[in-house]
Amino acid sequence: MTCIVAMKDRETGDIWMGGDSAGVQGVSLTIRADEKVFENGPYIFGFTSSFRMGNLLRYAFSPPQHPFKMGSCRFMATIFIDALRDCLKSGGYARVKDNAEAGGEFLVGYRGAIYSIHSDFQIGRVRHPFATCGSGGRVAIGALMAMDRIGQPADTRSRVVSALKIAEAATTGVRGPFRVICQKRNVAGEDKC
Repeated sequence: MTCIVAMKDRETGDIWMGGDSAGVQGVSLTIRADEKVFENGPYIFGFTSSFRMGNLLRYAFSPPQHPFKMGSCRFMATIFIDALRDCLKSGGYARVKDNAEAGGEFLVGYRGAIYSIHSDFQIGRVRHPFATCGSGGRVAIGALMAMDRIGQPADTRSRVVSALKIAEAATTGVRGPFRVICQKRNVAGEDKC
């Protein structure tokens, strides 16, 4: 289930993130009112994997303070992830199997960068200005690459919506309505990982 699409606007540095409304269990599909894309403090989140994880990210997770002189990538890979793991454990979501802790997958927009958080709690950054996750993610990334090549549609929000619509048309686990939000560029700026 799910398609989450995040894209950085090359001109403004704003991060646009959109998600679908599908809840899938086996062959059953429900259109959910609770959103997969939301804000929490200075972050925007878009999740797949579990609505329970999304509940915790949205309502229970208290984002930690970012130390003034610490780079964003280091902060996200250490302090942020440690606080996230604690939240998911105390909320009954994180699992341990074969001595390995596991969570879910989601995207985070923070300080003009897009981070992919994977089930083993690694953070990832891609070189192009967009990222996706969920069952429709591969279709959406192909759509974004094609749009990037031809330069259409011109505005970032429209590209996010178009990628979601293409994923909906080509996969069984993605359905509108789509929610799209924007995180304005942070004056602190982005640092390189």
